[in-house]
Amino acid sequence: MDALDILTDLDNVFPYFQPIFSADEHRVIGYEVLGRYRGPDGVASLGPFFQDENIPEEFRIEVDYEVLKKALDKAQELDKDIMLFVNRDADLLMYNDGEQFLGILQEYEKKGISLDRIVLEITERNYKGDIDHLDHLLNYYRTYGIKLAIDKLGNESSHLDRIGQLAPDILKVDLESMKSSASAHNFNDILYSLSMLARKIGASLLFENIEMVYQLQYAWKNGGRYYQGYYLHKPAGNFTERDILKEKLRSECHRFIVHEKKKLESLYQVTLEFNEKLIDFVNKNKKVFVYEETLAQLAVLLEGAAFRLYICDEDGFQKSANYFRRKESWITQEEYLHKNWSWRPYFLENIMKMRINKKGILSDLYTDIETGETIRTFSFPLNTNDYLFVDLSYDYLYNHDGLL
Repeated sequence: MDALDILTDLDNVFPYFQPIFSADEHRVIGYEVLGRYRGPDGVASLGPFFQDENIPEEFRIEVDYEVLKKALDKAQELDKDIMLFVNRDADLLMYNDGEQFLGILQEYEKKGISLDRIVLEITERNYKGDIDHLDHLLNYYRTYGIKLAIDKLGNESSHLDRIGQLAPDILKVDLESMKSSASAHNFNDILYSLSMLARKIGASLLFENIEMVYQLQYAWKNGGRYYQGYYLHKPAGNFTERDILKEKLRSECHRFIVHEKKKLESLYQVTLEFNEKLIDFVNKNKKVFVYEETLAQLAVLLEGAAFRLYICDEDGFQKSANYFRRKESWITQEEYLHKNWSWRPYFLENIMKMRINKKGILSDLYTDIETGETIRTFSFPLNTNDYLFVDLSYDYLYNHDGLL
């Protein structure tokens, strides 16, 4: 694709629109604007043109605004609550101090397109300019009601502090990374951090590049409010009917709900079984015991499930050594005695829950620091002073439906 061919043939530069669906309404709530060019070989994406830094900025900007203006012209036929997602590279946006972009939007505001329907998708990973200047411009845009989305999350480790600083309205997560099983584990950790951050700053998660139903389920399960991808609808030159997938999404979300409820029932059942076992054990061993002997007895009781046991007080100080299963035998790890774990997320909160409710708690999935395996921990109040922690092995979780 020759840049000069495009610049001298702007009549054949035009927008495509990819619909974005919502989890709460199961209908189209917006469109991402994508650039296309109709050449002698058919319709081609303008993505490579916009990303080619060998093409002068003013040329790329001219084509970019041609696409934007044609998209806004066409968007006048949309319902007044449908959003338009507009991509902008940070360097190109800062050209002319960002005034041209705002000027075009204000021009179309007079034609009935409210600025609070515009979502600016900003990509800034390779931004070469003054970051404070960029932040000032983005905040200035937001005073007009323009929403901010951070683009291209999920295909590399994200700068969480930067996201927190910008406090965008939408975080856009790229599910392309899920195709690589080698990066899936790392992706899950990044996504968990992003979902926690999104909740803290009041942002919504938008999952893009959904190409299979399992990816839609993954997005739904991980707090995605908005969905986009070829599995749902391909980009097109025209808008689609808003409720085109309403029944399909309702049906698939119902299947997701049923699956998740079964998983929660399994978690509840496992929690109940561990509680019953340990309550029975405590009732038969009323007095506080020698910790090492107690852990040895519990290891027999929980054979096949536990690979590490230890006892802490309510402040998180370890009162026993670790009782750790290595291959086919149990060993004692004295170096863990007196260590403090109160810094761990939810530790003190869970201690309080156990003290009040007098029963144990099953943790969520996490990666064990020592073994590197995905595990869960079951914690249980042995008495008013002692709290048992049982680390459940990956093999046990794998062999029990709903635990992974």
